[in-house]
Amino acid sequence: MNIYLTIILIILAGDYLLDSIVEFLNIKHISTDVPKEFEDYYDSVQYKKSQKYLVDNTKFEFINDTFFTLLLIMFIVAGGFNYADRVARSFNLGDILTGLIFAGIIVYASNIIKIPFSAYKTFVIEEKYGFNKTTIKTFVLDIIKGWVLITVIGGILFSGILWFFAKAGAAAWVYCWLGVMLFQIFLIFIAPVVIMPLFNKFIPLEEGELKTSIENYANKENFKMKGLFRMDGSKRSTKSNAFFTGFGKYRRIVLFDTLIEKHTTDELVSVLAHEMGHYKKKHIQSSIIRSFITTGIMFYIMSLFINNPGLFEAFKMENLSIYASLFFFGFLYTPINVIFSVINSIISRKHEYESDAYAVNTYGKPEAMITALKKLSVNNLSNLTPHPLKVFLEYSHPPVLDRIKAIRNIRV
Repeated sequence: MNIYLTIILIILAGDYLLDSIVEFLNIKHISTDVPKEFEDYYDSVQYKKSQKYLVDNTKFEFINDTFFTLLLIMFIVAGGFNYADRVARSFNLGDILTGLIFAGIIVYASNIIKIPFSAYKTFVIEEKYGFNKTTIKTFVLDIIKGWVLITVIGGILFSGILWFFAKAGAAAWVYCWLGVMLFQIFLIFIAPVVIMPLFNKFIPLEEGELKTSIENYANKENFKMKGLFRMDGSKRSTKSNAFFTGFGKYRRIVLFDTLIEKHTTDELVSVLAHEMGHYKKKHIQSSIIRSFITTGIMFYIMSLFINNPGLFEAFKMENLSIYASLFFFGFLYTPINVIFSVINSIISRKHEYESDAYAVNTYGKPEAMITALKKLSVNNLSNLTPHPLKVFLEYSHPPVLDRIKAIRNIRV
């Protein structure tokens, strides 16, 4: 058997096995008793509901992962990538356009197959637990809009990468690295005003106690921003959230309407103070730097596998091409990506603690922050007792009980 094929099958099987083990341990780690911190927020019935929600989602993800892992292995072994390449080459449109057609066949075929699973997740599981507010019309429009964005944004990036690797020689990976990073930064600027409004309405926050309190806190912290907005998150789900977008004076604070409905002013300001903490502690810059480094490493390693005959033989390909090389490299890069992901998660969890401390120290209301975290966890039926291995591998935020404990230890 081809050595690359063996390695790729081992990677796919290993990734699937690791995910399955982690999810099994996570389910077994469920606590039957309501944690003391949440006794005033959860009754036994509601707590069991949160655990059932975890179990149902885990079973669904297991079926989903099993199906797509087996499908992918069969597709590889059967020479499916070569068939897609034949179709793409049949148009005789040149390397870049042929590459776009090849990528389109793979990406859109995958997305089409995922639609029933996404629909089941939305209209069965989320509906069962009272979260779903998505209509069929919104569901379909989201898919169409997502595909348009993939076509435009993905097409531009993919075309640029193909062009550089075809024309720039040994330095191509450097140009791709810098180009992709610049493009990502550009997207951060335009996303709030061009991309995000395609999916949700952003309405300036009305005058009142909440807006005044947020602006007073932001002014006290010398935090410049473009505006405060309410987002219609309730058109898809009852779950709550808040986030910042943009850089510098173009930063925007966005609150889900569901979050505003369920929290007091002090709780909301505490949540936003936490988000401001990420900016003040330069966590955003740290994330960009880490992305810059890992993207550079990825493109350098990728450059070593462009048009590798052994790799193409593994996928039963009749012709070498840069565009197929990019796809095939993705399989080999999976273990490295897992390592980077774990490192980023560790750093992210540390940053969350720092931002919590910033919010408590600057706004001075730790109980409001704790109450906000509790309400968010209960409203979203979050898992309060995840397995440590699950946290280590996947959690970008510390478990809520750990965050609350850390907040209680802060001296204001």
